[in-house]
Amino acid sequence: MSIFHNAYEAICDTCYIWRQEMRQVIRDEGVLIFFIIVPLAYPLLYSWIYNNETVHDVPVCVVDQSHSALSRQFIRMCDASADVRVAYYAQDLDEARTLVSRQIVKGIYFIPSDFETNVFRMQQGVVSVYCDMSLMLTYKALFQTAQLVSMQMGSDMQKRLGRHYTAREETIAARPLDYADVPIFNPQGGYGSFVLPAVLMLILQQTLVLGIGLSAGTAREENRYKMLVPITKHYHGLFRIIFGKALCYFMIYAVMGAWLTCAVPYLFHFPQLAPWQPLLAIMLPYLLACIFFGIVVSCMVKYRENVMLLMVFISIPLLFLTGISWPQSNIPSYWQGVSWLFPSTFGARAYVRLNSMGATLADVMTEYRILWAQSLAYFFLACLVYRYQIRMTRKDTHERLKQARERKIGQMAQLSS
Repeated sequence: MSIFHNAYEAICDTCYIWRQEMRQVIRDEGVLIFFIIVPLAYPLLYSWIYNNETVHDVPVCVVDQSHSALSRQFIRMCDASADVRVAYYAQDLDEARTLVSRQIVKGIYFIPSDFETNVFRMQQGVVSVYCDMSLMLTYKALFQTAQLVSMQMGSDMQKRLGRHYTAREETIAARPLDYADVPIFNPQGGYGSFVLPAVLMLILQQTLVLGIGLSAGTAREENRYKMLVPITKHYHGLFRIIFGKALCYFMIYAVMGAWLTCAVPYLFHFPQLAPWQPLLAIMLPYLLACIFFGIVVSCMVKYRENVMLLMVFISIPLLFLTGISWPQSNIPSYWQGVSWLFPSTFGARAYVRLNSMGATLADVMTEYRILWAQSLAYFFLACLVYRYQIRMTRKDTHERLKQARERKIGQMAQLSS
């Protein structure tokens, strides 16, 4: 009977913590923003901005000092491409730089006066490309268009100068090694399909940690940890506290996780190659690791604003440490060691490989096991941190009671005298 009684008491205590934490989440506007509004709205805004994937008709200014048939052919071919639009002609580079500085155009094509002369002399013709590097997508469009046009014009010249008898001979002479350009894992070749899946996983971690930190900061400012003291008479009461809080956060983020990993990619046509079973297998340890990690971080902040400064500051570094937007092989070893502390590193890698690359659960078994290891490690670390905080809270409460008792005894002594 004692076993059933202890189990019943543990369930009641866990439900009590869950109810108190859920009530705190509902009442706190800041926590609701990070738990509900941000996970719902921010991915939609971010995905909508990059929904076009690539840029087209980038305005460019042409400085044509050659004024030849070959330079006009180069300009016509660039203007006929899908990515570049010849918007202005300038007399010299100074005038073209003025247009770039005013953001009227995004780059300059400079054709020197000896362009056609060098080509007809069997020398190399040069076209200079000046790009605005503030936006990499426009730079890619301008540079690749000029490169492809120059290659096509070079192939055409090879065919005319080769004096071949058949079209097949001309094709082989111009392009002896043929290739097929097939973009794998990113059919549209865009920025959104490339980096946004990792960003979605990072949003899960960051909003969860921010919400937990705000809730804990509010409780600490209001000295509400005293409500945990009556049910932590024994060490096993810590597990009830952690489980009760984790259950509250898990119920909320089970819905947010499904929204971010399934609904948002479907709405914006991101690659979705994984069935729901491996996604569920990865999301379960990832959410638990993020929850326990957030609980540990929340115990390290004194005021609710501190957690926002901390997590917002490290958001961009965490995205690079995932190895998605920056090659993992180029990350220094000590920074790779730092990345092992965050669940987003392995959660983003596993999700991208499953959903964008078509990997199986066996292919991401390393990340899967590390996420479970992080869940257990942060769970026990959260228990240790909470045990220390509850001990400090009891000590502070006893000191306050002792001081109040001494003041009361002193007042009674003054009245009796």
